[in-house]
Order: sequence, then C-alpha cells, then structure tokens
Amino acid sequence: QVQLVESGGGLVQAGGSLRLSCAASGIIFADNGMGWYRQVPGNLRSLVALIAPGGTANYADSVKGRFTISRDNAKNTVFLQMNSLKPEDTAVYYCNAGGFFPSRPGPYWGQGTQVTVSS
Repeated sequence: QVQLVESGGGLVQAGGSLRLSCAASGIIFADNGMGWYRQVPGNLRSLVALIAPGGTANYADSVKGRFTISRDNAKNTVFLQMNSLKPEDTAVYYCNAGGFFPSRPGPYWGQGTQVTVSS
C-alpha cells in the first residue's frame, strides 16, 4: 500500500519561506518520479515541480527561481523549498509519486497540505 504523508504547510507572510516534506512508503522511492502539485478551489490541480529519479527537475514558470524541489532517496522523502512566497501561491499542495518527467503525474497522491500566504 502506497502512502504519501505531507508536512510543512501553514500560514506565512508574503516574502517568507516554507519547506514542505513528503515521506513515501510502499514504493521503490529511488525509481519513481516525485512531484508537487497545487490546487485552489474551482481550478484544476497543476504542476509546481517534478523531480526525476536521477535528480533532474522541472518547474512551473510561476515558481522558477523561487522554489526548489529535492529528494533524499535514503529517507524516501521529497522536499519543496518555497522562498519569496506570494499571495498567489496560496493553495493546497499535494505530493505525487510515480510521475513522468517533465510534468505527467503518477497514480499516487498525498492528502494535501494547505499553504496560505498573506499580503
């Protein structure tokens, strides 16, 4: 059974930083593309960043230069470091496993973590 458990969301002021973590179990983590997607009410879930098994990363244009995705294969964990946050980054952020570079999500999703950026 695949489980993805996110943590690190919360409320932050514009210009601040947050670091999201996603701990995975039930998959061969090192063999999987891992991604972060986000969703606001009324919109489709969209790619934030995806990291391939080899470490190559792809980012949405709106977060390039501000967000960094990374992975620790020894800990089965993927991270999203978010800097210079903007109110428009407010969303529920979902961890995804089994995706394909550059942006196709896999079949496994976490429960989501709320990120709220105040102006």
